[in-house]
Amino acid sequence: MPELPEVETVRRGLEPAMMGHKISRLDVNRPDLRFPFPVKFRARLEGQRIESLGRRAKYLLADLSSGEVLIMHLGMSGRFTIDNPATQQKPGAFHHQTGGSDVHDHVIFHLETGTRIVYNDPRRFGFMDLVPRSELETSRHFKSMGIEPLGNALDGDIIRALFAGKKAPLKAALLDQRLIAGLGNIYVCEALYRAGLSPKRKAGTLSAARGAMKDKADDLAQIIRDVLTEAVEAGGSSLRDFAQTDGSLGYFQHRFRVYDREGEACSTKACTGIIKRITQSGRSSFFCPQCQR
Repeated sequence: MPELPEVETVRRGLEPAMMGHKISRLDVNRPDLRFPFPVKFRARLEGQRIESLGRRAKYLLADLSSGEVLIMHLGMSGRFTIDNPATQQKPGAFHHQTGGSDVHDHVIFHLETGTRIVYNDPRRFGFMDLVPRSELETSRHFKSMGIEPLGNALDGDIIRALFAGKKAPLKAALLDQRLIAGLGNIYVCEALYRAGLSPKRKAGTLSAARGAMKDKADDLAQIIRDVLTEAVEAGGSSLRDFAQTDGSLGYFQHRFRVYDREGEACSTKACTGIIKRITQSGRSSFFCPQCQR
């Protein structure tokens, strides 16, 4: 599943093509994705101008001139293609394969500029919804969602407060979208590795008000922001030149230090550990048992 940096990269790729432009026609080629499309979905989008394109956690948010917000989630295999007479761009290339045959082009936005924005989703785990802007934060998608991990909202004090008294493994707590929104498996593995923290450690151990664990909480907050920022920049850097003819982007998998590296040597200097994989809550956790405690 695309994680927060991938979704942010898609947003950055789509923004120049979509923002400020009117949807002149919408093709909806099936009645549902993961969920049925909203009532009168086509009619509520056609003729609307896209005022801005934002992101909340792993969701794309298109503010419409009607006062509604189009919420888009990529699910497991969803992707967008920008199709215009000059080029075809695919904003976002993911560690796991996404997209596929045009038989899976389920939603096509025809913009007044002549550009088509095509949503392709073979597995149909993505979805789209429409809600009034004034009700966005209280909608079923966001009413229980935690803080954004990018920006200054996430710091050591917040982590200590969120994890106080929690006996759940640290990995599980970081993936809990009710606490911190948008963190996914890949980048949590990477952040914990850099912070020297085991994914099996109890989350509540980071809630200490002083001492080494207080410092660990401070460090973890900064490392999470750093990892996500680096991943966004790795995707965003090639948005400026599209060196590849299909517009696909270089991605952060080239910088993985621990994720998907089971059996390989730890890359930390002087560490002789071997990367191990365990399963936690149905997901793979990759870590070095020697330098992550």
